[in-house]
Amino acid sequence: MSPKIISLTATDGSTVEYVDEVVGKGGMKDVYFSPDKSYVVAFYRSPPSPQSLERLEMLVGQYRDSIFSNVGGDYWKNVFCWPTKIIKNGTSVAIVVPAYDQKFYFEHGSVNQDQLGIKGKEKQGKWFAAANLHFRFIDPAERGDWSKFIQICLQSARSVKRLHAAGLAHSDLSYKNVLIDPSSGQACIIDIDGLVVPGKYPPDVVGTPDFIAPEVVETSHLAKDDPSKNLPCIETDRHALAVLIYMYLLYRHPLKGRKVRSLDVEQDSKLEMGADALFVEHASDTSNKIDLDDVKASDLPWADSRRLPYTITGPYLSALFQRAFEAGLHDPRARPTADEWETALVRTVDLIQPCKNPQCEQQWFVFDNTLAPKCPFCRTRFSGSLPIL
Repeated sequence: MSPKIISLTATDGSTVEYVDEVVGKGGMKDVYFSPDKSYVVAFYRSPPSPQSLERLEMLVGQYRDSIFSNVGGDYWKNVFCWPTKIIKNGTSVAIVVPAYDQKFYFEHGSVNQDQLGIKGKEKQGKWFAAANLHFRFIDPAERGDWSKFIQICLQSARSVKRLHAAGLAHSDLSYKNVLIDPSSGQACIIDIDGLVVPGKYPPDVVGTPDFIAPEVVETSHLAKDDPSKNLPCIETDRHALAVLIYMYLLYRHPLKGRKVRSLDVEQDSKLEMGADALFVEHASDTSNKIDLDDVKASDLPWADSRRLPYTITGPYLSALFQRAFEAGLHDPRARPTADEWETALVRTVDLIQPCKNPQCEQQWFVFDNTLAPKCPFCRTRFSGSLPIL
């Protein structure tokens, strides 16, 4: 017997239909497909507070209009999965969200006849941000190359820039909430219903581990209404964006090195990402350098920051990585903005060159301004003339 189709009325008066069968469960919502699968209806398991509901109404209303109804609005429809309607049915509340584009679902999945069973599932960025997952498990047809990840980073930075220009912060920017397609170099930011209007609407979540800014981790034990507690905002998004770009281009985490702060695992993890966070490639303090004896063989050569230092990303990105993870790591005001990342990525695109080795997995690299450039990934020397913009 097929599941029945339920019809409800949204707050804007339009009719919304969905198939009465849960197709996904998030941290806060149960998700149902529309009959034609062009959109989903996501019901909150617990009714949002009046304040959260007011925030949703603003996101679906004035903020959505300001981004999508102006010149260039069609572009943002492809990079944000933005809620379009709200449904109130008794005490139940739901949002209507466009379905993800098909390119953001795995077509081939994992290696060995999809041994992990991810074919047809969402391409969350986590599958592509660590060498062990990316190169060991993902089908080669879905891995993309280095130039595609530069495009993904560029689109992500541009999207975050647009949110910040509207006065909004994502609050949970991470590879969990950015879907990517390495085959086309496209990215899509999701979980828009959790956006923060700084100074007015506090966040529902503090972020995803590995992407939470140090000042937020450091005060995570404080009550939500404690004035000393640091909450997600535009500055914490900037930290998360820097981590995301670093991981997409270098397949390792910028703060996870060999340094041990405490014998208590939980305390050590909190210090590692919080008060005692330290860049694994810090220019003067090498105490958190990655110890190759502690990494898996499948994480190499990417875990070896001597073999593949962050400087292989070129002069523009290198300067921002250094700022983000040295001066800006514990000083939010010093962090590069999304606009600066966008500019640096655009300028880096002008420097990338194709690798002459057809077997090179990355296929592209950034010209290093030397007379005898070579691909840092496979070490093949470049031959011929170099067209540089």
